[in-house]
Parts: sequence; structure tokens; C-alpha cells
Amino acid sequence: MYEKLRGVVLNTVRHNERTNIVHIYTDGNGLMAFAVTPGSTRGARARNALLMPLSLVDVEAQVRQAHEVCRLREVRRNYPLATIYSDPFKNAIALFISELLTHVMQEPERNVPLFEYIERSVILLEQMTGSVANFHICFLYHLGAFLGIQPNLEGYRAGYWFDMVDGVFKAGASGGHPHLKPDEARVIYLLSRMTFANMQHFRFNREQRNRVLDVIISYYRLHNASIGTLRSPDILRQLFV
Repeated sequence: MYEKLRGVVLNTVRHNERTNIVHIYTDGNGLMAFAVTPGSTRGARARNALLMPLSLVDVEAQVRQAHEVCRLREVRRNYPLATIYSDPFKNAIALFISELLTHVMQEPERNVPLFEYIERSVILLEQMTGSVANFHICFLYHLGAFLGIQPNLEGYRAGYWFDMVDGVFKAGASGGHPHLKPDEARVIYLLSRMTFANMQHFRFNREQRNRVLDVIISYYRLHNASIGTLRSPDILRQLFV
């Protein structure tokens, strides 16, 4: 049975000499894997251009049981991305987001709100004309709400510590969990106010932004064991001043 789905391309990996596997997060079936034949023909090159990281596509495929690799019948561009692939800053962010999502999205579960958040974020990144230096930080913070790991802000008080495991603010470090000291705990609280519309007003220097990124990635790792070594953050750390 063939289904028509909207999707966000996460990555393409080489399976063997005759087949690549493309992972696409879809609106109807969550994470799906598709087998495609690499090649140098005009048609193959055109298809490969549609399957770059974070490409927004419409696909038609024969859907099988969970975890099984499907065969793409047709793939079309859903929303054209130009600046994401031509602007080095946006491209670095796109590679980071696609790498992180590849680690986070491990189960083929349908989650329409999560899909729509990712899709909307990609479109916003494509459309932005100002600074995008805080985009990945804003994206990561709010992604946590869809993954069930967003910090609990209700207990925040000035001078409180942040428990990285329980995701709550406390009067002091306790329980043997990794904690953030009050100055960094305050930054986590302030990030809750960051949106894609106002993120340019959050001023970080390179050291501060890199520290915030490291903290958020560490927080994700504590709540998701599937996140291994990430290569793309090193590019972000050097790119944004």
C-alpha cells in the first residue's frame, strides 16, 4: 500500500555499493528509512539534491512494518531551501540540527506536533535575514518540550541550582546528580523566554554561547542515552563570535 507523506530529511548513509539508506522524519509515521539507489545519472543527481539534510519533501512510498526499510516511489520538494545551503552559518546550523535529530529520533512513532515544530523551524531558518547565531540554542531548548525533557521552571528562585537529571531548580546541590551553579542555572531559566522572534536580543559572546550549547547537549545526553559523539558542534563553536 502506497502512502503520501510529508517529511524532513535527517541524513543519508551508505548501505552498500548499490544502496543508500535515507532517514526521513514524517508526519504520518515518524522516523522512516528508505532505500535509494545512488548513481551519477541526471535523475539520480536531481533526487540526491532533494535528499540533503533538513530538506522538506513530499514522499510517496510503500509503507511496511516498523523498523523495515521502505522503497521510495516518488519524492518531491515541499518547500524550496536556498539560503540554508548557500549561507555557511545557516548550513552549519542545519547540519547540527540534522545530526542531533538523527540521534534523538530512534523510534518510528507518529508525533505530529513534533514534526510540525521541526518543519516550521526549518522554514523560519530559511526565511531569516538577520543574525542566526542563537537559532540552534533556541531550537534545542524548545525541542525539549516535545521530547518530554523541558526543564521545570516553577521552582526557580534567584540563587538556586539546577539539577540536570531531575530537570528542576533546587536551593542547593544534592542527590549526587550533576548540577549547574546558580549563575548558569539562571541562564537556563532565561532561555525559556527566548523565541525565534526575539532571539537576536539575547547577547552572548563566543565563550558564553559555546558554554550554553555544551550544557544543553549534556542535558540531552543525560536524558537520551542514544546521543553519542556529535561532530557538528565543533563547527558552530568556531563559526559564531
